[in-house]
Amino acid sequence: MPIVINLDVELAKKKMSVADFAAAIDITPVNVSVLKNGRAKAVRFSTLDAICRVLECQPGDILSWVPGDPGPDAPELHNPAQSSDPAEAS
Repeated sequence: MPIVINLDVELAKKKMSVADFAAAIDITPVNVSVLKNGRAKAVRFSTLDAICRVLECQPGDILSWVPGDPGPDAPELHNPAQSSDPAEAS
């Protein structure tokens, strides 16, 4: 998946353990590990808000987009600007 969650860097900056971080944002340590290891399919805005509050960071500090293979579960995207039919581009 091209979205990468970089929690390790921010946790290291705050010298915070996974257990302490999990307690602070009110999720289980297992779910923190899912986020850290890139196995999460989604992140709730409320969880993202809690992460940013506790780590005193911006979403862009922990989320990054890396171009690449979107994976088998990714929806097919349609870009009208690349269409050969002028009617679809408007």
